[in-house]
Amino acid sequence: MPPTQEPIERHTIAVLVDNEPGVLARVIGLFAGRGYNIESLTVAEVDARSQRSRITLVTRGTRMIVEQIKAQLDRLVPVDRVTDLTDEGPCVERELALLKVRGGREDLVQTLRISDFFGARMVDSSNESFVFEITGETAQIDAFIHMLEPYGLCEVSRTGVLAVAKGPLGIGDLQAVSE
Repeated sequence: MPPTQEPIERHTIAVLVDNEPGVLARVIGLFAGRGYNIESLTVAEVDARSQRSRITLVTRGTRMIVEQIKAQLDRLVPVDRVTDLTDEGPCVERELALLKVRGGREDLVQTLRISDFFGARMVDSSNESFVFEITGETAQIDAFIHMLEPYGLCEVSRTGVLAVAKGPLGIGDLQAVSE
């Protein structure tokens, strides 16, 4: 009988790091060097006083692979904290996308109906194109993109997943509770 394979799981991981040159390159290098894939990656400074940034990444792997990723991230300098938001409990995930549709005014009415249904809004228009902004879960944005394809969708720009844990605890609190 063949051995059972572990299921592939999607994990959202938040990494607090010192905000200094080369940190993102080290994180990406860790993934590239071991053949791990990053589905989504966002990074921004979150505390100017203590010069810390937050990297939020989404990856997929077996439980063993995800645990290896977290352990290897935790060993990187200057990583301050690694939190697996998927394991910590419920979290809120959102993504922002801008979508450009090339078309005339006849397409505008239909794309406005679609955008209204998805809660998107038009942020720019000209005689030849219009740009929509949408914020939501990744699946919602994927569906919106799919619906706009027949109307001349010509460009998509996405932020990647941003996530925070639900409830009163922050990323520092979550790590302290799980240790």
